[in-house]
Order: sequence, then C-alpha cells, then structure tokens
Amino acid sequence: MKTIDIKATNLQAMFQTLKGAIGGTFKSQRNEGELYIDNGLGKGFIRGIELERDTIFVEFDIKFKEDVKFAIKSPQRAVANFLYCKEGKLSHSFINSNKTKTVETFQTGISANITTNENHISFYKDVYVNSAIISVNTSKTSSREHPINQMVSEIFIKNRTEDYSYTGSYNLKIADSINQLKAIKQSGVVRTLLIQGLVNVILAMEIEQHSIDLKSAENPTGSLTSFELKQVKELSDYINNFPETNLSVTELAAKISISPAKVQEGFKLMHGKTLNNYIRYVRVKKSEELIKNTDLNISEIVYSLGFSSRSYFSKIFKAQYNCSPIEYKQNIKLAATA
Repeated sequence: MKTIDIKATNLQAMFQTLKGAIGGTFKSQRNEGELYIDNGLGKGFIRGIELERDTIFVEFDIKFKEDVKFAIKSPQRAVANFLYCKEGKLSHSFINSNKTKTVETFQTGISANITTNENHISFYKDVYVNSAIISVNTSKTSSREHPINQMVSEIFIKNRTEDYSYTGSYNLKIADSINQLKAIKQSGVVRTLLIQGLVNVILAMEIEQHSIDLKSAENPTGSLTSFELKQVKELSDYINNFPETNLSVTELAAKISISPAKVQEGFKLMHGKTLNNYIRYVRVKKSEELIKNTDLNISEIVYSLGFSSRSYFSKIFKAQYNCSPIEYKQNIKLAATA
C-alpha cells in the first residue's frame, strides 16, 4: 500500500503535497485547485475548493492501480469531516487504531479527531471511486462564532471524549447535489457562491441523515438493496437526459430490471416524489430552461417535452413557478431590454 502523508493546513499546500507524491498536472484558479493524474499509480482527478467558514470541499474522481492511503493530519477537537461516496467504496480509520469503517456507494460517513491527530482515508486497488469530503474547521477565530460551525462543534466535537467515526445509511439525494456541483459552468464570484450553496446543502443532508439514523434503528432505505438503489439512480439519470419519454412505469422499471413497486419506493426515497411526478418535475424544469435560452415558442416546447396538452402544461408550470409560461417568457424579454 502506498501511503501519502498530508500535513498541509490549506488547500494549495495540500495540492502541492499531492502533486509531489502522485505526480500529475495541477491547475488552480481563485480558491480552487485540480490535480489530474494518468500514470502508473492511477487515473482521474482530485478537485478542491476553499469556502467561507474555514470549510474545504474535496472531490475524488479516480481509480488507483494499487492500494493508496492518505494520512491526513488534523488538529484535535477542531475539525469535523463529512464524507460521501457517490460510486465505489473507500475506508476511514484513525491513526493507531485497528478499527476501519468502509463507506460504500451512496453512504455517508462523519469523523472528528478528539484524542488523535490523524485520519486515514484508504482507496482500494482497481476500484473506481467518486466521493466528496467536506472538512469544517470549528476552532479558528474567523469562523467559530458562525452558527453552522457552532452547530457542527456541538454535535460532533464538544463533550466527546474519544475519536468519533460514523458510517450512515444510504442517501441518494446527496448524489444529485454532487451532480449539480459538476454541472456548474459559471466562473468567478458566481461560481463560488453556487458551489458554497450546494456544499451547504450537502452538509445539511449529511447532518440530517446522521440525526435520522440515530433516531431510528430501522434501515431508511426500506427494502431496497444497494444494487436496486444504483438502478434507481440510473433511471433518474435517464429521465433527466430524456424527459420527453412516454414510457409507462412498468416499461421504465423493465429498463432497469426491478419491479415497479421498488422503482416507486426508490423515487420517493431519492426525490420525495413518485416516478410520474418526478418526470413532470423534470419536464417543467427543462421547459423553463428552453423558454429562457431558446427561441422556441410555447407550443414547440410543450410537444418537444412529451406533453400532450398545452393547458395542462401551463397549469403545472404555474404551480411550480407561480406564473404562466407566457408570462415567464414576457418577463424574460422585458428583463433583456431593460
């Protein structure tokens, strides 16, 4: 196993350590950095951004060709780490501990150093991993009075007498937020604000999942297996790519080889909606993008997205955006000429 020691206290220094240890091409802009590697150790990228409140977000999208362990220095009683594995698996442990916790696809993990000062994040040989870590430093003067940092400290650090490590239940909603992060194309301050907002959402969902798990001994994923959850995620991606689909629930379930009942259970878990309601939601969301960014008229948009009734489309559009499609289009034109 290759061990990489990280003692850096900021993002840029961390990336310089990583580049020296695993090679690759590093690029940075503003408060972001990305290291791309394609060599004998592995292929993929590690991306990070420093955000307000002494918070760092790091994403791994990589497959290593041997077992790799990141030994990350962390001050005692200061930092809480929130891990999410979107695909693959990885493990966490503390220095001098023989207890290792594995975080698998769609699982959350939370850790805080109370008595030790080093975290170990391990990646397995030939296992593709897409995961994200949010590190919140609650001890620095510049941020410790912030309500979010105070809450994180109260829940995961204060009054604890030993290192804290938790592996949570499956959570598919966080995967959606990570996809939204990847889709951000804006630059500058707008990009930073969008990323900050989504990282806050992910952090909130991790804390909420932790609270739910503590309150209930039951598995929040119901009867769904990890494989079935992955299939539901695959179907969600299909609907987002092809919102005009007119396949029935049974036909869509057949595409991913699980029962319609489990499809419905998965969509309620992941999106809080039935399958048909989710399709309508995606269509209306896509219609808003088309109204804003294309010259298509309302009728063309309606039928391109699989709606058979313009009046029905107008009704559900107004329910979601509090104005009719025509009013929305007119407001956009007025804003453009103002």
